[in-house]
Amino acid sequence: MTRDEPWRLLEQLVQEVNQETEQLKQMQERMRLLSATATSKDGMVTVTVGPRGEVRTIDLDPRVYRKLSPSELSASIIEQIGKATGQVSGEMKELMEPFTPDLPLDDLFGEETGFEPFLPRPGTPGHASHDRRRDPPPRNVDRKR
Repeated sequence: MTRDEPWRLLEQLVQEVNQETEQLKQMQERMRLLSATATSKDGMVTVTVGPRGEVRTIDLDPRVYRKLSPSELSASIIEQIGKATGQVSGEMKELMEPFTPDLPLDDLFGEETGFEPFLPRPGTPGHASHDRRRDPPPRNVDRKR
């Protein structure tokens, strides 16, 4: 082993860590932008959810009020939310899989578990709704008073 070999190995490890860190950042951004849409078989109800399963839009065909009772409409909306949430959860699992190749995620978390807990929450740094320009400027605190 030469004197330079440990340094080369260290440089290689640092490069690998930097590459993986960048890949994780890209994956997190793709996860943050995920959404899924589900439409009822009759086309009357369409629901779009975000990466955390939050409902972003509910589109109702104008004829829905003549064709479905309130309870049928409610059931259809709930069904489409479930379908869309399942789709976005599956997409998250696909995005995470390259980073967790040896982990049996379904065994650990259950088949219906999503990766929403790993995403930034709305209003926190790292989430699209967080805008530093809207944060109030820090107040000057005069401690001598």
